[in-house]
Amino acid sequence: MNHGALIESFLGYFGGSSEKIRIFKSPGRVNLIGEHTDYNGGFVFPAALTLATTVVARPRQDRTIRLIATDLEVMVEADLDNLQAYRNLKWGNYQLGVADELIKAGYNVIGCDLMYEDKVPLGSGLSSSAAIELATAVALVSLGDEEYGKSKQIDMIEMAVISQKAEHNFIGVKCGIMDQFASAMGKKDHAIFLDCRDLSYELVPVKLDGYSLVISNTNKKRSLGEGKYNERRAQCEEGLEILKKVIPEATCLRDISCEDYEKYKHLLTDDVIRKRVEHVVYEDQRVLDSVKALKEGNLILFGKLMNQSHDSLRDLYEVTGAELDTLVDEARKQEGVLGSRMTGAGFGGCTVSLVENSKIDRFIESVGKAYKDKIGYEASFYISEIGDGGREVEVMA
Repeated sequence: MNHGALIESFLGYFGGSSEKIRIFKSPGRVNLIGEHTDYNGGFVFPAALTLATTVVARPRQDRTIRLIATDLEVMVEADLDNLQAYRNLKWGNYQLGVADELIKAGYNVIGCDLMYEDKVPLGSGLSSSAAIELATAVALVSLGDEEYGKSKQIDMIEMAVISQKAEHNFIGVKCGIMDQFASAMGKKDHAIFLDCRDLSYELVPVKLDGYSLVISNTNKKRSLGEGKYNERRAQCEEGLEILKKVIPEATCLRDISCEDYEKYKHLLTDDVIRKRVEHVVYEDQRVLDSVKALKEGNLILFGKLMNQSHDSLRDLYEVTGAELDTLVDEARKQEGVLGSRMTGAGFGGCTVSLVENSKIDRFIESVGKAYKDKIGYEASFYISEIGDGGREVEVMA
């Protein structure tokens, strides 16, 4: 919807006037490479998308926060002074978790009405949750202190950290920082080379010269809260503890080099633990190699690294499955494809493929048909540009 239609929809839900209405937006992300490395203190290489969550917001005079989405019928109403009572909501817990963490951090969170329009497909692995969290954080901070967006700058890295804490403490998913950081700090036509240990980062121009990133959605919904994600994290922590006996200075798997791993992998006697560690160690190196390749314009090497990443996620980290593997396998058969891999946490969600522009239509037709023939339902395809991070947008009629 355009802004006028969004405001009209907002007034249809909440009534009142359009005075003091403000609009905020935050994007989903695609991770170019570097999967399951973020919570191991490693490197990731995401980019913000133009697919985004938009929030229409208006302050209230009480301590109530009301939430509605344009594609949902149920309105959530919560007391800002008793947010812990709402932790088990089917929808709305990401928003209330952010409000809870902002209050804990000392921000002035006021009562408000918030309407969400989500363009990031839910459960797709493009981090719709981070888009919701960051848009909520910027909206709540801005409404609570009207100077924000005018004379004061919001600390977007802090908003990313607060949003991550909301997932840890309110949702119960021990996620890394990548998704929230990309949603907060994205820049048009750039990817973010992020060190997840200290949050230092570099914006790297993405010049694809005749190629595009095509995102393919399995349309298989996934939920990280079901335990697989936390299980993988625990396995990595167990592997680290074993390796620390011979590399005591290591604080996370990122501190284990490929050479270290090859020297000491015999200590990882549990095959599952060994495979998880091997993926993380080599995936960190692939991120470093990918950043160098893109800076040098070497798309062929970058495509090969994408392929290696997916194969590792399939065979060592075991987070792909028939749907993701089918999309990747079929993509790699197509003319004009340099590389294809799953993106996000896995267990469903999306793949990202580097496809020659003149071959995109054929790619979508051929991969889509093969996927439906094998899986039984359709995939969806997006050609989303790389966009900016979370921000307030000017209200336009």
